[in-house]
Amino acid sequence: MADLKRLYRELVSLEIELWNGIEGRLRAEYDLPLTSFEVLHLLRQRPGRRVQDIAEEFSITVGGTSKVVDRLEAAGLCERRANPDDRRSSIVGLTPEGRKLVDGAVKVFEEELELRIGSVIPEQSVRELTAVLGALRAAGRTLDAERKAAGQTPVQGARAPKQPRRPAS
Repeated sequence: MADLKRLYRELVSLEIELWNGIEGRLRAEYDLPLTSFEVLHLLRQRPGRRVQDIAEEFSITVGGTSKVVDRLEAAGLCERRANPDDRRSSIVGLTPEGRKLVDGAVKVFEEELELRIGSVIPEQSVRELTAVLGALRAAGRTLDAERKAAGQTPVQGARAPKQPRRPAS
């Protein structure tokens, strides 16, 4: 029988070590947390995203995403502008300073990926592992959606509704 607990531990440990290694280098060379880099990188690749789109891309909450965008906007790296298709939301875009920063940081990111993954496993294995991980994520999302539809367990990133405040007695 497959040792699923060991696989889980290896995947989680790898994610943590990759995150820490890449973030360490981005912070050292660009004073840029990996979370901020990820958002800037997404905006570079696919401009004109809403906060909701960014949150969905990374499977995180809209509130958490909004805080990251707030910090990037305060640093002058991105800006919000009115969404012409929906007055309730805004479009997030890179500023020239944000584009310059992410253009340099992406080189560091790619170098670290090559050092930590590409130099260790062959290209065919990268493709196969990517496909397997994608299948696992898709199956997990399907399971979460089925459970949510059945009213069973909360989906990752979703929160229980806030309880109304009770008046003080």
